[in-house]
Amino acid sequence: MAKDLVRTRHSITKFYALKSQLQGVSLRMQTLKSTQAMGDAMRGVTQAMKSMNKTLNMPTLNNILKEFEKQNERMDMTTEVMGEVIDDAFAGEDEEEETDELVNAVLDELGCSIGGQLVDAPALKVSAPASKEQIKATAVLEGGGGGSESQGAPGGGVSIGDDLQARLDRLRGN
Repeated sequence: MAKDLVRTRHSITKFYALKSQLQGVSLRMQTLKSTQAMGDAMRGVTQAMKSMNKTLNMPTLNNILKEFEKQNERMDMTTEVMGEVIDDAFAGEDEEEETDELVNAVLDELGCSIGGQLVDAPALKVSAPASKEQIKATAVLEGGGGGSESQGAPGGGVSIGDDLQARLDRLRGN
């Protein structure tokens, strides 16, 4: 009986070892099966990608994307302009006064006084751009020659705006 008990215990130990080995083999088989399924899936995806690459025309796709970008920018500009028009249409004079009152109230709470801190800025009158004939006459009077406009001095010559207008006219070929 003692020998049978020892044999039975050894048999139980061997059965546990056999059971764990069989479970290991089963896990390996599941791993191989999942690896094969992954390979089959990747093969299918590769074939699908090949067929898509054959049917895909990159120049046409690039043209479509460029046209989309252009139309999208155009729509953004239209939306912005429409938003400004709508804001201007619904904006009232009361809103501007209310805005000023609100800003003044906030500044008063903070203890800031804008009116006392601002320096009177000189008011300059902006004149309309001079004509081409006026620019040429001024250049001739300043000694700049008949055909080229010179940059005048701040004390009464050609202003920067006039000079830029003259350059623009020359570039346009006028």
